[in-house]
Amino acid sequence: MNVYFTFDYELFFGSNTGTALNGIVKPTNELITIASQHNVKFTFFVDSGYLIKLIEYKDKYEYVQKEYDLVFSQIKQLDKLGHSIQLHIHPHWEDSYFNGKKWIIDTSRYRLHQFNEDEIEDIVYRYKKVLTDIIGDKVFAYRAGGWCIQPFDKISKALKKNNIWLDSTVFYGGENLSQTHFYDFKNAPKKDMWHFENDSIVEETEGFFTEVPISSIKLNPLFFWRFALTKKIASDLHKIYGDGKPVGASKKDILKMLVKSTYSCVSCDGYKSKLLEKSYSVYQKSGNKNFVIIGHPKAQTTFSLKNIKFFLSKYKKAKAFNKVNW
Repeated sequence: MNVYFTFDYELFFGSNTGTALNGIVKPTNELITIASQHNVKFTFFVDSGYLIKLIEYKDKYEYVQKEYDLVFSQIKQLDKLGHSIQLHIHPHWEDSYFNGKKWIIDTSRYRLHQFNEDEIEDIVYRYKKVLTDIIGDKVFAYRAGGWCIQPFDKISKALKKNNIWLDSTVFYGGENLSQTHFYDFKNAPKKDMWHFENDSIVEETEGFFTEVPISSIKLNPLFFWRFALTKKIASDLHKIYGDGKPVGASKKDILKMLVKSTYSCVSCDGYKSKLLEKSYSVYQKSGNKNFVIIGHPKAQTTFSLKNIKFFLSKYKKAKAFNKVNW
């Protein structure tokens, strides 16, 4: 089975983004070390809007110049080491700015769909270009910010025009209908890969796009009660690297997770990383060929890094999977 560790390389988007050093660079360095130790390569979906803002403000503010140096240097290092760098779009950067002291994040246009088609084409072009300027013409895959890929037909033209043909956004059973987010993957194919054209959850054999979905697992409320308790205890083992503040789930979504079973991405972040082995076993027994794990450097903890190491040690040694990046 092909195992893909994929990481959304980004800051937090709440009232406090945190620093690039603690939220991105340090935890990514830990991931680089783990990858090197186990001779594997990861995939990093880079939040390109952030890169564009770093370029815009670096000559005005020393703080931004330091973030620019750290982040651009690390992306070059990741590419040199053979890790895959792909496109991640959070278009709210179009409305966000640096005020001289910190990043001011405006999520009123969090979804790419909140822009018109000409603006979408421009965003996809610029956000891909800032990556290709760093690593060359190696960008072909996409992950929508906040999983907000629907309705796909509004963004398909822009992706196709920029030769983005592979997507890894969908996860079976996922749903979020909050004010900032919108996605509904309840009717997605229960498969580990398919082709599509105008709708990412409708399979079309001759479709231009290929979906390699993030793997998902059905979790009962007890898991989230334990998760909540762990966060409350907040031991050093479970302290995240990132020093910012997330947007956070809505009260409605939190309540739903605490009272009924819900589908969740297979994640190597924080407490959820304890499910890696169980999730892998489920996918392996189902005869799947692809097992896609999502993670975020900013959300890594001592606990999660330990679980990633254990997972790689166990299954690489047993030669239980074939490849770990696109």
